Amino acid sequence: MDNPSSTLPPTVGQLQRTLAQRFQRLYREQLNHATGKITCQLLDDKLLLVIEDSVTKPELLLVETGETELAEKVRADLATALRPQIVEITEKTLDRQVIDIMADATLETGRTGIVIILSSPPELRSAAKAS
Repeated sequence: MDNPSSTLPPTVGQLQRTLAQRFQRLYREQLNHATGKITCQLLDDKLLLVIEDSVTKPELLLVETGETELAEKVRADLATALRPQIVEITEKTLDRQVIDIMADATLETGRTGIVIILSSPPELRSAAKAS
């Protein structure tokens, strides 16, 4: 994680919170859309994201007017357009190369799932033990 003031690696919880915040900012700044909760799980060399309420107003309008196919195309095009920024956020935050990204959205539920495969697990610090 880009934190020059600390020599200790971050905990998994810190990384997951940072990533969720950065992905929410990406949606807000690039799509002018406030997502719902972003669940972020780091499992070894895999990053799993579930983005609630990820469907934008134009996509919803297309679905409501029976243009589901066009809404799905818009969704796929948006995913393609955001991919370089998703890679950049992930690589900067985790200090690991992104090997692959798989993403899909369900217009009916408004959720997007993203699976990111990393070159290796990020360096982590154990969480502080409760006493």
